[in-house]
Amino acid sequence: MKKILLTTLLAVIGVGLFAQKLDKAKDLFNAKPPKLAEAKAEIDKVLDDPKNQKVPEAWYFKGKIYGAIAMDNTLGAQTPDARSVSFEALKKYAEIDDKQLILLTIDKFQPIMDLYQGYYKIGAAQYNENKHADAYGNFKNCLSIGEYMASKGWTNVKLDTSVVLYTGISAEKAGLRDDAAIYYSKIANAKMKGDGMVEIYKWLADYYARKKDDLNSKKYVELGKELYPSNPFWGEFELDQLKDDKKALFAKYDEILVAHPNDTTALYNYAVELYLYSYDPDPTKRPSNSDDYIVKAEEKFKKLLELNPNNANAILVLGQIAYNKGVDLNAQMKLIRPPAGGKLKPEELKKKEDLRAQAGKKFDDAIPYFEKVDNILGSQGKLKMEARKTLKDALDLLITIYDSRGLKDKVKTYEDKFNNVDKAH
Repeated sequence: MKKILLTTLLAVIGVGLFAQKLDKAKDLFNAKPPKLAEAKAEIDKVLDDPKNQKVPEAWYFKGKIYGAIAMDNTLGAQTPDARSVSFEALKKYAEIDDKQLILLTIDKFQPIMDLYQGYYKIGAAQYNENKHADAYGNFKNCLSIGEYMASKGWTNVKLDTSVVLYTGISAEKAGLRDDAAIYYSKIANAKMKGDGMVEIYKWLADYYARKKDDLNSKKYVELGKELYPSNPFWGEFELDQLKDDKKALFAKYDEILVAHPNDTTALYNYAVELYLYSYDPDPTKRPSNSDDYIVKAEEKFKKLLELNPNNANAILVLGQIAYNKGVDLNAQMKLIRPPAGGKLKPEELKKKEDLRAQAGKKFDDAIPYFEKVDNILGSQGKLKMEARKTLKDALDLLITIYDSRGLKDKVKTYEDKFNNVDKAH
């Protein structure tokens, strides 16, 4: 009996000593002002004893003490891991006291919310100072706490879009594109919308395309189309992915123009693609159905000009198509030569003259297009570099045509205009 009483007495003394140590840590923490360094030392002593590892209150106050240290400028700098230690302590408390969480409930979950907000505040400050790698780490920690709270049902916010977004942006700006994709994907997979959010879907489509992951690239294109159907990027992006497969590329353009027949950008780009594919200065390098593609290119350019009559680029290319047809006819004419020491046959002479006349007609067809480019752009003030090039190209071809005809006055007129483009525009 005496032995049992002695054991019981020793146990009571042990509990009393523990309670005294914990109370001391609490008193130091609750002092005015709090004595955080001393409280930290006391709570560490309490939990250094293996017997106290299962006491929820000890872990809870460790979480609170370390959380307060993290918010103290001086002590926080001396204990840079204070927030992570606090978070782990609070998780340990919740693990042990998972049924009641009395202490956390009494404090209205403020200790863990302080950690969440603290990480976010530091991350935002670092982001504004362009310390993107540091900001990424703190935003990431902020998200970890948010996800933990959501998993426990302590918050109804399943996805803090703002934090996720800035975590991704910080990762991207820190050069961690693979990490950025993880966070951007969280936003896209949740089908989040809002100002500027369309850029997330574009970024992911491009990211996975560069990774040669066609499945995921297509996934984010389709999500983007669903949420932002009027944005022209999706069609343009899909077209860009098909640039090496002309058959598939032209089929996609046809599909786009069936859905959006008045899409002037698609009309122009399609017409250019058709012409670039079909025409090569060397006839032997052209596809067998080159003429059919050129006709289709002309149709697209003319449809575009019905919608936008002053599109100087489209007008220039239509002129170039006619001009190049004239060049081809001239080349055919020059191939008709008499044999050595002989003369051309009458039918050969006639064919040569016919080709010369046909070439001249094509050059005549080209002239109005080039003159219209001059009228549109030459009448304007300052032009962008691309527009200046378009104007110069039109003037240069007018000079070439009139020079071949010996019309010196016309040549002089357009040479003066050509030489004045950079000064006047």
